Amino acid sequence: MQTLLRARYFQCLTIPGSVRALHKDYRPGIPQNFSNYESMKQDFKLEVPEYFNFAKDVLDQWTNMEKAGKRPSNPAFWWINGNGEEVRWSFEDLGSLSRKFANILTEACALQRGDRVIVILPRIPEWWLANIACMRTGTVLIPGTTQLTQKDILYRLQSSKAKCIITNEVLAPAVDAVASECENLHSKLIVSQKPREGWENLKEMMKHASDNHTCVKTKHNEMMAIFFTSGTSGSPKMTGHTHSSFGLGLSVNGRFWLDLTPSDVMWNTSDTGWAKSAWSSVFSPWIQGACVFAHYLPRFEPTSILQTLCKFPITVFCSAPTAYRMLVRNDKTRSSKFKSLKHCLSAGEPINPEVTEQWRNKTGLDIYEGYGQTETILDANGNVLPPGQEGDIGIQVLPNRPCGLFTHYIDDPTKTASTLRGNFYITGDRGYMDEDGYFWFVARSDDIILSSGYRIGPFEVECALSEHPAVAESAVVSSPDPIRGEVVKAFIVLNPDYKSHDQEQLKKEIQEHVKKTTAPYKYPRKVEFIQELPKTVSGKIKRKELKKTEWETI
Repeated sequence: MQTLLRARYFQCLTIPGSVRALHKDYRPGIPQNFSNYESMKQDFKLEVPEYFNFAKDVLDQWTNMEKAGKRPSNPAFWWINGNGEEVRWSFEDLGSLSRKFANILTEACALQRGDRVIVILPRIPEWWLANIACMRTGTVLIPGTTQLTQKDILYRLQSSKAKCIITNEVLAPAVDAVASECENLHSKLIVSQKPREGWENLKEMMKHASDNHTCVKTKHNEMMAIFFTSGTSGSPKMTGHTHSSFGLGLSVNGRFWLDLTPSDVMWNTSDTGWAKSAWSSVFSPWIQGACVFAHYLPRFEPTSILQTLCKFPITVFCSAPTAYRMLVRNDKTRSSKFKSLKHCLSAGEPINPEVTEQWRNKTGLDIYEGYGQTETILDANGNVLPPGQEGDIGIQVLPNRPCGLFTHYIDDPTKTASTLRGNFYITGDRGYMDEDGYFWFVARSDDIILSSGYRIGPFEVECALSEHPAVAESAVVSSPDPIRGEVVKAFIVLNPDYKSHDQEQLKKEIQEHVKKTTAPYKYPRKVEFIQELPKTVSGKIKRKELKKTEWETI
């Protein structure tokens, strides 16, 4: 099975011989859905039918299971906002409400199958209903983060040719400011307690809409959603996903990585504008019949996260590496009692081993990282490399493309073609496979630093830097050098206690620390302290921007 996800380990060196006491309640995770990798690989098979629709074939089936008493009395959706408001919906509730929403899309908004709908909403219940309503109507969902600017919204509306946009009162003025430049946009839905001129009010319409709706019969390879990329390397690109790519392909995630059952309560903190929210806040948990937990939280607040994990019966928690870094620095983490939590996960970027170790020491729980589909290490000509040899991480797409992989870059055949090498899709990551068949991530291909003949991945240097107490965050890029061609440069955000230290002396201390922690040739010959690192709206570091600044000076 080509989309089978297996355990991955990210390459990062730790201090040799360092042994620290584990949390007194440390308990290694015991999988609920498989006994070992080999049995999982042998037994798992994914059937892809000609017709498939997640709303009808998965969600409505869980409704039937509920009615027959064959599912635990766990809600399907559980939402809080921190101010005492709470929503609990069963799968039957989700079905009824999403059918009302679907009728609004097809009747009031006059949308037809295949029309594109941009949804820019925070973590509110209507975001989940919009996802399901688009599936039921065959319209194509395009999520966007609420951090988008007026310029970002214009770019997405024009690029996607969306006919409808759904947002709240915060972003409605930005939409109104650019709507006249978007010839395809003819319908605007607002989620608000107040009316707004030129907008249909979703909350009011839901009160009167019928829940009598027949789900469209979609083919498995029909377009279901479009996600804009983060824009770390140029303008954001549109990536297309079919009804089967998430609705079926993510069964691997839900069953084996998230390890969910209908008794679990899953909390994923991802922003609603990113694909990770679809993976872990919609498809993966609901494939398994688990409860999706959501907290409105307009911004990440470590104390609120810890309080929520203590108060509610959350069994599975997934967040970004940056979030875990903030949590392990919080004094309340060690004293927090997570009575139900048993499985923690991270994705989006590699997580530093130091953070994983601190989380384990403070909570007694490991963090399990997720990465990709079935990978192969290739050379420049598309040939599979032997174990131990570094190359490009690729996914075999011919003769059969894995259903969990995006179909193509929308309206950009040149970009799509550039990702293919022979029978493989090139991920843009560098890595190698060891003798045991495990894949080791090295770096993004365009982040590799070539210095005096050595190939250096920025992540392993950043790992070493993270172990120094002065370093809050860091980003490592290549910098031009007249002798070595290029050298390692580290941009470092200091922890508050170290900002008053002698800067030159601190640079030397950090450099010596890296020399002792990893191979000496990898240490940053250049160090610059900065107030903050440039990041995308999803929180990913823009190394390309830092690198560009370095190389533009020559």
